[in-house]
Amino acid sequence: MTQLLMPKATAVWLIDNTSLSFEQIGDFCNLHVLEVQSIADGEAGIGIQGYDPVQNGQITQQELDRCQADSTGRLVLATSDLPTPNRRTKGPRYVPVARRGDKPDGIAWLCKHHPELKDTQIIKLIGTTKETIGKIREKSHWNIANITAKHPAMLGLCAQADLDAAIEKAGGSPHSEEQLSNMTELP
Repeated sequence: MTQLLMPKATAVWLIDNTSLSFEQIGDFCNLHVLEVQSIADGEAGIGIQGYDPVQNGQITQQELDRCQADSTGRLVLATSDLPTPNRRTKGPRYVPVARRGDKPDGIAWLCKHHPELKDTQIIKLIGTTKETIGKIREKSHWNIANITAKHPAMLGLCAQADLDAAIEKAGGSPHSEEQLSNMTELP
Protein backbone atom coordinates (compact mmCIF):
# COMPACT_ATOMS: atom_id res chain seq x y z
CA MET A 1 0.00 0.00 0.00
CA THR A 2 1.44 3.34 -0.94
CA GLN A 3 -1.14 5.66 0.60
CA LEU A 4 -3.31 5.63 3.68
CA LEU A 5 -7.01 5.14 3.07
CA MET A 6 -9.36 7.68 4.68
CA PRO A 7 -6.71 9.63 6.64
CA LYS A 8 -9.11 11.76 8.73
CA ALA A 9 -11.19 8.75 9.78
CA THR A 10 -7.95 6.93 10.65
CA ALA A 11 -6.83 9.95 12.69
CA VAL A 12 -10.15 9.89 14.57
CA TRP A 13 -9.65 6.22 15.43
CA LEU A 14 -6.01 6.72 16.48
CA ILE A 15 -6.97 9.67 18.72
CA ASP A 16 -9.76 7.70 20.38
CA ASN A 17 -8.00 4.34 20.75
CA THR A 18 -4.26 4.98 21.19
CA SER A 19 -1.87 7.08 23.23
CA LEU A 20 0.05 8.34 20.19
CA SER A 21 1.11 11.98 20.09
CA PHE A 22 -0.52 14.44 17.71
CA GLU A 23 2.77 14.66 15.80
CA GLN A 24 2.85 10.88 15.28
CA ILE A 25 -0.78 10.78 14.14
CA GLY A 26 -0.31 13.81 11.89
CA ASP A 27 2.82 12.30 10.32
CA PHE A 28 1.11 8.95 9.70
CA CYS A 29 -2.16 10.42 8.38
CA ASN A 30 -0.43 13.22 6.42
CA LEU A 31 -2.31 15.88 8.41
CA HIS A 32 -1.04 19.02 10.11
CA VAL A 33 -0.57 18.76 13.88
CA LEU A 34 -3.10 21.54 14.46
CA GLU A 35 -5.66 19.68 12.36
CA VAL A 36 -5.13 16.55 14.46
CA GLN A 37 -5.49 18.66 17.61
CA SER A 38 -8.74 20.21 16.34
CA ILE A 39 -10.09 16.72 15.62
CA ALA A 40 -9.19 15.71 19.18
CA ASP A 41 -10.84 18.85 20.58
CA GLY A 42 -14.01 18.16 18.61
CA GLU A 43 -13.74 21.29 16.48
CA ALA A 44 -13.08 19.46 13.21
CA GLY A 45 -14.07 16.03 12.00
CA ILE A 46 -17.44 16.11 13.73
CA GLY A 47 -19.47 13.13 12.61
CA ILE A 48 -16.50 11.24 11.11
CA GLN A 49 -16.57 7.64 12.22
CA GLY A 50 -13.17 6.18 13.13
CA TYR A 51 -11.48 3.80 10.70
CA ASP A 52 -9.40 1.04 12.31
CA PRO A 53 -6.10 0.77 10.38
CA VAL A 54 -5.08 -2.43 12.21
CA GLN A 55 -8.25 -4.30 11.30
CA ASN A 56 -8.01 -3.12 7.70
CA GLY A 57 -4.39 -4.18 7.25
CA GLN A 58 -2.87 -0.72 6.86
CA ILE A 59 -0.68 -1.11 9.96
CA THR A 60 0.27 -3.95 12.28
CA GLN A 61 -0.50 -4.07 15.98
CA GLN A 62 3.23 -4.52 16.70
CA GLU A 63 3.99 -1.27 14.86
CA LEU A 64 1.27 0.52 16.79
CA ASP A 65 2.58 -0.83 20.13
CA ARG A 66 6.15 0.14 19.21
CA CYS A 67 5.18 3.76 18.49
CA GLN A 68 3.02 4.04 21.61
CA ALA A 69 6.04 2.98 23.70
CA ASP A 70 8.43 5.35 21.88
CA SER A 71 7.08 8.90 21.49
CA THR A 72 9.69 9.72 18.83
CA GLY A 73 8.84 6.67 16.69
CA ARG A 74 7.03 7.10 13.39
CA LEU A 75 4.30 4.76 12.18
CA VAL A 76 5.02 2.94 8.94
CA LEU A 77 2.34 1.56 6.61
CA ALA A 78 2.22 -2.22 6.37
CA THR A 79 3.37 -3.68 3.09
CA SER A 80 0.96 -5.85 1.18
CA ASP A 81 1.91 -9.05 -0.58
CA LEU A 82 -1.05 -8.74 -2.93
CA PRO A 83 -0.18 -8.15 -6.58
CA THR A 84 -0.85 -4.67 -7.93
CA PRO A 85 -3.78 -4.59 -10.34
CA ASN A 86 -3.18 -4.06 -14.02
CA ARG A 87 -4.72 -0.71 -14.91
CA ARG A 88 -5.24 -1.46 -18.57
CA THR A 89 -8.76 -2.48 -19.43
CA LYS A 90 -9.65 -5.15 -21.94
CA GLY A 91 -12.46 -3.21 -23.56
CA PRO A 92 -12.22 -1.01 -26.63
CA ARG A 93 -10.59 2.36 -26.25
CA TYR A 94 -12.58 5.51 -26.88
CA VAL A 95 -11.96 7.10 -30.25
CA PRO A 96 -13.10 10.71 -30.67
CA VAL A 97 -15.79 11.38 -33.27
CA ALA A 98 -13.33 13.32 -35.43
CA ARG A 99 -11.02 10.29 -35.65
CA ARG A 100 -13.66 7.64 -36.34
CA GLY A 101 -13.55 8.44 -40.03
CA ASP A 102 -9.85 7.52 -40.01
CA LYS A 103 -10.52 3.91 -39.01
CA PRO A 104 -11.10 2.64 -42.58
CA ASP A 105 -7.81 4.28 -43.64
CA GLY A 106 -5.97 2.45 -40.84
CA ILE A 107 -7.66 -0.83 -41.71
CA ALA A 108 -6.70 -0.43 -45.38
CA TRP A 109 -3.07 0.16 -44.39
CA LEU A 110 -3.02 -2.94 -42.19
CA CYS A 111 -4.65 -5.08 -44.87
CA LYS A 112 -2.20 -3.84 -47.52
CA HIS A 113 1.07 -3.95 -45.57
CA HIS A 114 0.36 -6.74 -43.11
CA PRO A 115 -2.01 -9.28 -44.65
CA GLU A 116 -0.78 -11.83 -42.08
CA LEU A 117 -2.76 -10.05 -39.35
CA LYS A 118 -5.96 -11.81 -38.38
CA ASP A 119 -9.24 -9.94 -38.26
CA THR A 120 -9.35 -10.34 -34.47
CA GLN A 121 -5.98 -8.62 -34.14
CA ILE A 122 -7.13 -5.70 -36.30
CA ILE A 123 -10.34 -5.47 -34.27
CA LYS A 124 -8.26 -5.24 -31.07
CA LEU A 125 -5.85 -2.69 -32.49
CA ILE A 126 -8.29 -0.29 -34.10
CA GLY A 127 -11.57 -1.07 -32.38
CA THR A 128 -13.65 -1.88 -35.43
CA THR A 129 -15.93 -4.69 -36.57
CA LYS A 130 -15.18 -7.81 -38.57
CA GLU A 131 -17.77 -6.73 -41.13
CA THR A 132 -15.95 -3.44 -41.80
CA ILE A 133 -12.62 -5.23 -42.22
CA GLY A 134 -14.19 -7.71 -44.66
CA LYS A 135 -15.76 -4.95 -46.74
CA ILE A 136 -12.47 -3.06 -46.97
CA ARG A 137 -10.59 -6.23 -48.01
CA GLU A 138 -13.23 -7.01 -50.65
CA LYS A 139 -13.31 -3.34 -51.73
CA SER A 140 -17.08 -3.23 -51.20
CA HIS A 141 -17.07 -0.60 -48.44
CA TRP A 142 -19.58 2.21 -49.09
CA ASN A 143 -16.78 4.81 -49.02
CA ILE A 144 -14.03 2.80 -50.73
CA ALA A 145 -13.32 5.56 -53.26
CA ASN A 146 -12.27 7.93 -50.47
CA ILE A 147 -10.26 5.42 -48.38
CA THR A 148 -6.49 5.87 -48.54
CA ALA A 149 -4.19 3.54 -46.64
CA LYS A 150 -2.64 5.43 -43.73
CA HIS A 151 -0.55 4.14 -40.84
CA PRO A 152 -2.91 3.56 -37.87
CA ALA A 153 -0.35 4.63 -35.25
CA MET A 154 0.22 7.91 -37.08
CA LEU A 155 -3.55 8.44 -37.15
CA GLY A 156 -3.66 7.86 -33.39
CA LEU A 157 -5.86 4.77 -33.63
CA CYS A 158 -3.38 2.51 -31.82
CA ALA A 159 0.02 2.63 -30.17
CA GLN A 160 3.09 1.70 -32.21
CA ALA A 161 4.17 -0.78 -29.52
CA ASP A 162 0.79 -2.56 -29.69
CA LEU A 163 0.99 -2.67 -33.48
CA ASP A 164 4.53 -4.09 -33.43
CA ALA A 165 3.50 -6.74 -30.88
CA ALA A 166 0.52 -7.79 -33.02
CA ILE A 167 2.67 -8.01 -36.17
CA GLU A 168 5.31 -10.10 -34.41
CA LYS A 169 2.62 -12.37 -32.98
CA ALA A 170 1.20 -12.88 -36.47
CA GLY A 171 4.64 -13.85 -37.78
CA GLY A 172 5.55 -10.65 -39.61
CA SER A 173 8.32 -8.16 -38.95
CA PRO A 174 7.68 -4.56 -37.84
CA HIS A 175 8.96 -1.79 -40.10
CA SER A 176 11.63 0.79 -39.34
CA GLU A 177 10.87 4.51 -38.97
CA GLU A 178 11.95 5.43 -42.52
CA GLN A 179 9.81 2.64 -43.99
CA LEU A 180 6.85 3.92 -41.97
CA SER A 181 7.14 7.41 -43.40
CA ASN A 182 7.13 6.00 -46.94
CA MET A 183 4.03 3.86 -46.36
CA THR A 184 1.54 6.42 -45.06
CA GLU A 185 -0.42 6.60 -48.31
CA LEU A 186 -1.14 4.40 -51.30
CA PRO A 187 1.19 4.86 -54.29
